[in-house]
Amino acid sequence: MYKVLFVCTGNICRSPTAEGVFRELARRAGVADKMHVDSAGTHGYHEGEPPDSRSIITAKQNGIDLSGQTARRLRLDDFTEFDLILAMAQSHYDFMDRIRPEGSKAELALFLNFLPGFEHQDVPDPWFGHEDGFQHVFDLVHSGCEVLLDHVMDAQPGKLR
Repeated sequence: MYKVLFVCTGNICRSPTAEGVFRELARRAGVADKMHVDSAGTHGYHEGEPPDSRSIITAKQNGIDLSGQTARRLRLDDFTEFDLILAMAQSHYDFMDRIRPEGSKAELALFLNFLPGFEHQDVPDPWFGHEDGFQHVFDLVHSGCEVLLDHVMDAQPGKLR
């Protein structure tokens, strides 16, 4: 079982969208039963709440179901439980790098580093913007998840193929 965790600030916009998209792409690729996909926030502002309604609506309009997801805060044991933890922004990466327990197995990466042409960039936070910002985030996350899934499948042939 290969375990992937997406992390943003409050776990209600970017990371749950990435979780839903990646899970669906893994299902379509026939590897969902070999993966555990989750998301978390660096802060517990919205712990126990569903994703932002604008994220849910945008995802649904694009064939992705985010229902059933609830926000949670990143835990220290995530660093030993997950194989790959993806930060949606540099600030999330920096936070996780600071609190990461020594000897933890998880690989940390900035999500958009997997998408050619977007390396070292943040997935923009749509929270304070308009609905079109949620579609932009969805499109960016979808493209990134497609490349990420190919990368993971190539890097983990024994676990996923």
